[in-house]
Amino acid sequence: MAEKISLLVNGGKITADAGVSLAAALMNAGFVRFGTSVMAEPRGPLCGMGICMACRVQVNGQRGIRSCQTPVREGMEVVLDA
Repeated sequence: MAEKISLLVNGGKITADAGVSLAAALMNAGFVRFGTSVMAEPRGPLCGMGICMACRVQVNGQRGIRSCQTPVREGMEVVLDA
């Protein structure tokens, strides 16, 4: 069984398996809208390998983090649609 860690997403606590990508943890927790496009359409992970940049979120105050390339860490503070 994988170790569980806790992180905050838009102020709410979620748990995730240690070692997974932030994008996977967010999707497993039910988040599908990570942000919006310039046309105000929902944006979320597309390629899963860091090329499309559609999965960018704010982590610990730093904007533009590719969630598909970022492993989860205990206590992360994530803001979607920032």
